Amino acid sequence: MTQIFFYHNAADRIVAAAALLGKAYQQGKAVLVYAPDAKLSEDLDRRLWLTPPTGFIPHVRDTSPLAAETPIVITADLADSAQNERLLILSVQVPPAFSRFTSVIEVVGQDDGERREARERARFYKDRGYAIKYIDFAEKFS
Repeated sequence: MTQIFFYHNAADRIVAAAALLGKAYQQGKAVLVYAPDAKLSEDLDRRLWLTPPTGFIPHVRDTSPLAAETPIVITADLADSAQNERLLILSVQVPPAFSRFTSVIEVVGQDDGERREARERARFYKDRGYAIKYIDFAEKFS
């Protein structure tokens, strides 16, 4: 069954997502990032080029010819992806194909609206029998 991880209390979702993706990359783990919002996707792309300050985290959009060989892929559509190991969701809604992934990672900021939306997603997972692990991002990455 898919493992669900909620990293909450992030001062900035994009910075937090980049930190998590950097950690995954250092560990040799591939991650598919579901970011259907174009602005959010662009912000993450830009942040990954700046993280770490003296380098970058290798990543591409799903439309790139290098997507099959790049560890971090950003997509707005899960249908065409061959990756099914780790999914980082940067969306207010749970994508329909989330259950095909071994791990689902959600990043939640400190904004009241973000927390409210995250609670709804957590309830969605719980109602379907998924166990959720909650991790305080500010505590773990400070």
